[in-house]
Amino acid sequence: MAVRIRLKRMGAKKRPFYRVVVADSRSPRDGRFIEEIGWYNPTTDPVAVRIDEEKALAWMARGAQPSDTVRGLFTRLGIMQKYEAAGRRARAGAAGG
Repeated sequence: MAVRIRLKRMGAKKRPFYRVVVADSRSPRDGRFIEEIGWYNPTTDPVAVRIDEEKALAWMARGAQPSDTVRGLFTRLGIMQKYEAAGRRARAGAAGG
């Protein structure tokens, strides 16, 4: 099963906010999901984002791929840097021992 971390649109017409969810890539955008890991509200000033960093890193370690938009949010919050650093540490540990 291909798992994606992506946005699920919520809110009224012209007043969107999004939940960041882990979902099977075959399910519809606003359909069934596995777990909710945060939210994103682009309509506020400044933009409001809350992500459970531990859950996001755990899902990516298990192979979940973030969508382009979620990857941008993760980069802005520093989650992608932590994930890449953890991957480098794991590769260095495997090569050294």
